[in-house]
Amino acid sequence: MKVLILNCGSSSIKYKLFNMDSKEIMAQGGLEKIGLQGSFLKLTLPNGEKAVIERGISEHKAGIEFILETLTGKEYGCISSLQDIAAVGHRVVHGGEKFNSSVLITKEVIDQMVACSDLAPLHNPANLKGIYTIQELLPNVPQVGVFDTAFHQTMPDYAYMYAVPYEYYTKYAARRYGFHGTSHRYVSQRVCEFLGVSPEGKRIITCHIGNGGSITAIKDGKSIDTSMGLTPLEGLMMGTRCGDVDAGLLTYIMQKEGLDRTGLAEVLNKKSGVVGISGVSSDMRELEKAVAEGNERAILADAMYCYRVQKYIGAYAAALGGVDIIVFTGGVGENQYPLRYTVCKDLEFMGVKMDKEVNDRTRGEEVVISAPDSKVKVVVIPTDEELTIALDTVEILNKRR
Repeated sequence: MKVLILNCGSSSIKYKLFNMDSKEIMAQGGLEKIGLQGSFLKLTLPNGEKAVIERGISEHKAGIEFILETLTGKEYGCISSLQDIAAVGHRVVHGGEKFNSSVLITKEVIDQMVACSDLAPLHNPANLKGIYTIQELLPNVPQVGVFDTAFHQTMPDYAYMYAVPYEYYTKYAARRYGFHGTSHRYVSQRVCEFLGVSPEGKRIITCHIGNGGSITAIKDGKSIDTSMGLTPLEGLMMGTRCGDVDAGLLTYIMQKEGLDRTGLAEVLNKKSGVVGISGVSSDMRELEKAVAEGNERAILADAMYCYRVQKYIGAYAAALGGVDIIVFTGGVGENQYPLRYTVCKDLEFMGVKMDKEVNDRTRGEEVVISAPDSKVKVVVIPTDEELTIALDTVEILNKRR
């Protein structure tokens, strides 16, 4: 069975095509700058090399048509016909309280996704464009929605509620939802397989750290708290996002800078975080280089970034009543070994003891980076959200039969 996975962003589409009989990735790539000048499709070839195809892409339908054309084309194609695609799985950012698991996409499901769009105005409309396009281009192919928020629907009410008037929850569904759920679910399950232990009885803290980042407390395989909230803005300091701030600061900045709601959202989502403090870049590799060169603002940004990851790990160890396993994943978590060491080196009071030599040579592979006598296992597990979406898609299709 061949399953196509689509992750449609506001100006991008990432995709992977799986042969689910062997779990082989047949094709993968990403379309960037949709609706902008210089749009292009970047492919990863079977030998690991990259290829770039430039083409003007004005909107998502044209982008998906381009991807399907490439999958069946002579130069980079891997299937003879679009009829080879048995199903399409979609990453959907926000499912609100309506979805606590992946679902077969129907008209009723689409209506509910539309209703959730107020909660993720930058993401859900783009996800829906992908669904509508597949309905039009491949009308007989079943589609499955896999929600970033679904894994966190097991959080207790005292963890997800905000201390604002309760009527805002009943009227507007204003509560914490959390994101990166597909990644947190995958790595928390995979680390148990990797270590040969059962999720039951285990207290796990998963750190998905990339340009966006979140940390989740997981007990018995279920999310009990996570750092992102109503939107992906809450929690950790990120590449361009501020993370946790005093709500009073927001009205203060609006007044001083003469900002409206749109202007403030631009500052908090795109001009804050690592880039806002360092003035260098939102990319942690560039920040690392600036730190090595002695850039004081970069040093401050790095210290703030690491401190907040460390602080959340400590908070979630308290929420869990201890911790057995800490997982690092995401582009930064998997590859930036100085960050992992800085975050963990002062956690010995919790039973964490790092193997610095192993940590410093680990990039993007499944490895235990804690010392053999560490009471807490610290592990790097590369995430695979697309495979998780593909597995959910196959499972749902098999239930229909």
